[in-house]
Amino acid sequence: MIRLLIVDDHAVVRSGLKLLLGEKQNIDVVGEAADGDEAIRLAKVLLPDVILMDLSMPHGKDGMTATEELKKLLPDIYILILTMHDDEQYLFRAIQAGASGYILKNAPHEELLTAIRYVAAGSAYLTPLATKRLMGQYIEKVKNGEGADEFESLSEREKEVLSWTAKGYSNKEIAENLIISVKTVESHKSNLMEKLGLKTRPDLIKYAMKKGLLTFE
Repeated sequence: MIRLLIVDDHAVVRSGLKLLLGEKQNIDVVGEAADGDEAIRLAKVLLPDVILMDLSMPHGKDGMTATEELKKLLPDIYILILTMHDDEQYLFRAIQAGASGYILKNAPHEELLTAIRYVAAGSAYLTPLATKRLMGQYIEKVKNGEGADEFESLSEREKEVLSWTAKGYSNKEIAENLIISVKTVESHKSNLMEKLGLKTRPDLIKYAMKKGLLTFE
């Protein structure tokens, strides 16, 4: 059972999310908060597995500040950002603050459920569009020679897999385009991430940000 805390300044939104998510198996909405301060207070008491966090809350701490503080206070709690901000700057800042996922409020209900389950399992979740955009920026930078040491350690096939991944293709689609098996794609992807010293796509994004390979342009 996934223990979930919902944080949003709109009571109607919280009620709607609670109704939607409360009907689903393995999700238990243990509390609601209207701002970052309340979220921190409740999280200390309720110890949820996942916090569904809005960013823009005019009263008290905003979602970004609350996320950063919560990750310092309760590092084992996962935070999934649910917001209307389809903006790279917000996405980058959320990742830096410690969020495990970022999804838009206009996403289908099925995607929200998937995101919650991914995050609760210890994985990271970004919307496919955000992943495609950010990975694309990273690949263009390394192709231009920035971060070349790590990039040049990859085999040509690993570079191909990374490039297709950056374009937003699934493992199955990559396999079809490169005429190899899905298992081989997974192996190449695992190898390239190991060479870069990373574990997930968001890890790769964080690495690129640290190296100055991504911009907010």
